[in-house]
This record gives sequence, structure tokens and C-alpha cells, in this order.
Amino acid sequence: MPASRLLLACLVAVIALIARPASAHPAPFSYLDVELHEQHIEGTLTVHTIDVAHELGFEEPSTLLDERVLDRQDTRIKALLRDRFAFSDGSGAVLSPVFGTPVPSVEQDALRLPYRIEGTPPAALQVDARMFPYDPAHQTFVNIYEDGELVQQFLFGEDSAPQTHYAGTAAGVAAVFATFLPSGAHHVLIGPDHVLFLIGLILLGGSLRRLAIIVTAFTLGHSVTLALAATGTFAPPAWLIEPLIALSIVIVGVDNLLRREGQRDLRPLFALVFGLVHGFGFAFVLREFGLPPGNLAWSLLAFNIGVEIGQLAIVVPFALALAWIRARWPIVAKRIVIGGSLAVILAGAYWFVDRVLNLGSG
Repeated sequence: MPASRLLLACLVAVIALIARPASAHPAPFSYLDVELHEQHIEGTLTVHTIDVAHELGFEEPSTLLDERVLDRQDTRIKALLRDRFAFSDGSGAVLSPVFGTPVPSVEQDALRLPYRIEGTPPAALQVDARMFPYDPAHQTFVNIYEDGELVQQFLFGEDSAPQTHYAGTAAGVAAVFATFLPSGAHHVLIGPDHVLFLIGLILLGGSLRRLAIIVTAFTLGHSVTLALAATGTFAPPAWLIEPLIALSIVIVGVDNLLRREGQRDLRPLFALVFGLVHGFGFAFVLREFGLPPGNLAWSLLAFNIGVEIGQLAIVVPFALALAWIRARWPIVAKRIVIGGSLAVILAGAYWFVDRVLNLGSG
């Protein structure tokens, strides 16, 4: 065989191998519509016949489009799909749907399974959907409607976590606060970089007014960029933000050591400028929750309030303790400032190098 024909044959074989999986499963998707009404939830689950046929052991998926076959498989199909998606309320209580009769959709090569859940929809509705684990590429699109209007969309893949929809009511707002406020406080308290930045800012002490200005400047800074990033308006990549957060800690510590009495206090400026950077860091966490479009402003407000509570839980007792020591043992207070600033610099420098190396290599 001439070389040109051999090359052509190999090319055709490769194309056939590549194309085979695509043609075997042209639509690795499922669709879950969730319609919220005053006294009930209803909707439709749409699944491809190829996926159902695989799970039920049918060699020819199209046979499931025959209503007589579908009628005989009614119980098996419901039992199969019942365990593949779940609803629960804010407390974790499971909401059990009642299924209707599966309906074939010939034009989509799919089955449509209606369902209904009696009772008032919860203020926080949690959805989980892993429809067909045998196919790692399979994805499930979830559309949530209120009063006939699409208000939320989720996309579930192989490793997706459950997602929560918050109703556009007073109860929904309360549920948003119950979720996002503790999250904001928790993130500050468990984030050593944010904690050290705050401690570095207040090590030199000052009047209550001065400390209030510093904390307020930090709040203004991170509130602006948190809103920008969380809404998708502007969000720098993590490989840039995370090292900058570490660098901000180093700069604050160095400023503490170099500051001379009578020099301008730059801490409010540092708090404002670096607060902008830290706000992008907060946004990385906030986006993991999946911001509810109908309650976007409330979720941002709740998270910010939580951040402030976390900050105050650190700043107030630490500042009071330093003021008490400074009033009784000034020399000890100076040593705390020097030692604390050195610790802040070393920790920030370590994080900076570590993040540059790890994020850069990733």
C-alpha cells in the first residue's frame, strides 16, 4: 500500500475513533425545571433515553419512546430517577416529590417526568442533582421559576455540591442572612492572613477615633471590591490577589517598625488601599456559595456585616488589651509592638513566597 493511502487510512481510523463517543451520546445533559407556587412545588425532569437505557439495561434506547414499553417500565424509571435528585429545606429536611407518568419526547430523544411536592415552598430550597454518575461528562441544568419567571439557574456536574435557592420574600431574606452573615464572620476568624493584617494595623494603638477610622477605611475598601467581584463586574485572578494580600501584611509590619513619633499615620491609607485587595479575596469565598440573583444585594450586605462582626471580635479585645498594657507597662508594650510587627512581617513574607510559587506553578 502506498504511503499516501496508508496515511489516509490511519487518518480515517483516528477520526472514527474520535467521533464514536460523540455519536454514541449526542446530548449528555439532563434538565430539571422547578416551579415554585404559593402552596406547592411542581416541575419536570427531562432525561435522555440513552442514559435511562444504559441504567435499565436496554440495548436500544429508542424503544423507551414506545409508550407501551414506557408504561411497563414506569415503576423502574421512577425508582431510578427518584434517587438521582433531591430537595431539602434550610434545616435539612427532605422534600419528597410525587411523580407523574413518564412522557416520551420523540423530537428530543428524551423522557419527561413530571413531579409535584405539596406544601409551601421553603424560604431556602436546597437542590442536589447527580443524575447519571456512570458518565463523568454528564451535566444537569436546573431552572427555578417564581410566578412563571426564571429567577435562578444551577449547573451540576460530577463533583458539584448542593446549591440553595433563596425565595424573594421576607422569609427568603432572613434565610439569606442566616447563611451569609455567619459565613462572613467565620471567614475572617479562620483566615490567618486577614487576622494578621488587622492585628498589624492596630499594634501601634491610638485613640478610639483613630482606630475607628482605620477599621472603617478597611470596611469601605473591601466592600467596594467585594461587590465588584461577586457580581462579576471586575475580578482579578487569584494568582495576583493572594500574593498581594500577603504583601499587604508585610508592608503594614514594616511600617510599624519604621514609624517615628510625629510622622504621619499611614494606617488609614493602608487599610483603605489594601482593603480593596482583601475584598477580592473575600469574593473568592462568597462565589463558592452561589449568589442568589433575586437576593444579590441582601447576600452581599449579610456577608459584609458578618465580616465586620468578625473584625470587631478581633480588634476590640486586642486593642483593649494593648491599651491596658501600654498604660501600665510602656516598655512591655513597645516590645510587643516590635515582636508582633516582626512576626507579622515573617508570616506575610512566607505566605507571599509560598503563594507566588504555588499559584504561579498552578
